[in-house]
This record gives sequence, structure tokens and C-alpha cells, in this order.
Amino acid sequence: MVEHKGNQGNTRMATYGYHDDKQSHVNRLRRIEGQVRGLQRLVNDDAYCIDILTQTAAVNKALRSFALSMLDEHLKHCVAQALANGGEEADEKVREASEAIARLVRS
Repeated sequence: MVEHKGNQGNTRMATYGYHDDKQSHVNRLRRIEGQVRGLQRLVNDDAYCIDILTQTAAVNKALRSFALSMLDEHLKHCVAQALANGGEEADEKVREASEAIARLVRS
């Protein structure tokens, strides 16, 4: 998010790229949260190990999918806007995106 000075000199905050789909992202995270709670129930109920591992894999896949969605939004909005503006901001956003991609690949 970037601060911008309005015509009146007041500061307002710009929105992030995910803002338009914020509710769908929140809903998606709630579903993932439910999956994690389900994992906890499986352990509390002494479920079969393979069932727990299967559910763990599903949670991991859901989180990776969410992360890729957020990365896509970041590239389309934040990085694209910075590239249009040019300068050091563009270099910084590209560096941040590259580091985020590297973290996702390593995870």
C-alpha cells in the first residue's frame, strides 16, 4: 500500500491489488482455517495416521493455491503500477516479487 497526497494536501491510502476480491480471499482463508481445525479434530479423535496426512496435504495445497493467488494479484497491481512509475520503486517491487517467488518455490 502506498500513501498518496490528495489535492487538499491530505494523505490517503491506496488499496492493494487484492482489494477488489478481498471478501473471496477472506472466505478462502476461512475454509482453510476450517480444514486446519479438522486436522486438530482428527488428532484429538485419534484418527488413522494416513487420514491425518491426507488432510495435511489438502491444507498445504490450499495454502499454496492462496499464496499463488496473492502473488498474481501483487504482480498485476503493485508491480505493474511500480513499473509504470519507473525508478527505484520499480526495482524494489521487482526485487520483492522475486524474493516472494523464491520463498514459495522453497516451501
